[in-house]
Amino acid sequence: MHITFTSPFSVQETVERLAESLKKQEFGVLWDFDVKAKLDEKGVGLNHEFRVLEVCNPKIAKQVLSETLLAGYFLPCKMVVYQEDTKVKVGMPKPTVLMNLIDDQVAKSVAEDVESRMQAAMEEAINREE
Repeated sequence: MHITFTSPFSVQETVERLAESLKKQEFGVLWDFDVKAKLDEKGVGLNHEFRVLEVCNPKIAKQVLSETLLAGYFLPCKMVVYQEDTKVKVGMPKPTVLMNLIDDQVAKSVAEDVESRMQAAMEEAINREE
């Protein structure tokens, strides 16, 4: 259902590195939602960092939406970077699993490409030497 890796970097550094790696895969971060900051602001609080990134490649979004508007339920792609105990994790729901719910072959094929590229971006972000 998901792909998750452990990052050797802080949450902030992982987010920054991930944004750079995603650009190489022709994806951009549309939105970086700091869940902890928002919950703290609302007086609810959260004991660990948790960021949600909304990620998109406009050409791919147009392609899949031209095939089936139902794909819009899963756009933009979501990635998360969070702290769990003493470890930083980076992950995403698998686009292939989500698009299987639509039962459209073109959408499934696009999802395979997206999943591969986004996974490559995550791996590069956590393994790349500076």
